[in-house]
Amino acid sequence: MTCNTDWVKKAYVQYTEKRQTLNNLRDEHGLSSRTIQKRFDRYEAVTGEIRVPDHPVNLVVDATFFSRRDGVLVARAEGRNLLWREIETESIAVYELFLRDLTAAGVVMLSCTIDGRRGVLQLLQRMFPGLPIQLCQFHQMKTITGYLSTRPKLAAGQELRRISMTLTRTDRIGLQKDLNAWHERWKDFLKAKTSHPTSKRWWYTHRRIRSAYGSLMRNLPWLFTHQDFFELHIPSTTNSCDGSFAHWKAKLGIHRGLTTQRWRKMLHYLLEHT
Repeated sequence: MTCNTDWVKKAYVQYTEKRQTLNNLRDEHGLSSRTIQKRFDRYEAVTGEIRVPDHPVNLVVDATFFSRRDGVLVARAEGRNLLWREIETESIAVYELFLRDLTAAGVVMLSCTIDGRRGVLQLLQRMFPGLPIQLCQFHQMKTITGYLSTRPKLAAGQELRRISMTLTRTDRIGLQKDLNAWHERWKDFLKAKTSHPTSKRWWYTHRRIRSAYGSLMRNLPWLFTHQDFFELHIPSTTNSCDGSFAHWKAKLGIHRGLTTQRWRKMLHYLLEHT
């Protein structure tokens, strides 16, 4: 069989976007796995072009990591990735450079939905004054679960978790009302302190519950931006990115043991094509 460019392109789609392994392709096309891999290595699968829409978009920006220092930061809109960068850390400096690259490329934002990282929120406010910013409601609920667990032992924690789980079914006024009522009911409980037996040091006894409440109160102004600008159809979560992250990790997981160069090539292909 002739291994021309068209065949390699089709086979690489089977290899990355489908569930075909080299052994599957070998059996289907009558070529050795080694030969197929050599063809893949020479195939220029990624163009590297920034996908700039010709109109303003509701941007979703999020990052994921495949290992401790192997991550990717993605800007996504309308079901496709506009820009991505490999990253080793989610520092504010990384985000700032990424946002400047987006702007320089000509991407115009109607809004931006982010996971809730405080420094990124402040960065967006500084770089794009007046831009509607939505904090991901799903990430907010995960943050509360991180503080309280899925089954809090104390009644105050149980009530606060129930309130936080209504995020997708309420509005800012409703959530504020529920949080105010909760705080009034538990304000003395939240003031409880624990002292070190031999020193003057002390700390709040229920620090994790206080932190969960504090997180909701701090982020409240940006958890319902999608309702404030209903006509813009702003995504209330970063699920567009999160779903893609899970998809990419699953595809890469099928081909465990790839060299770094081949792994990176496949990742960038998935970023550009899915």
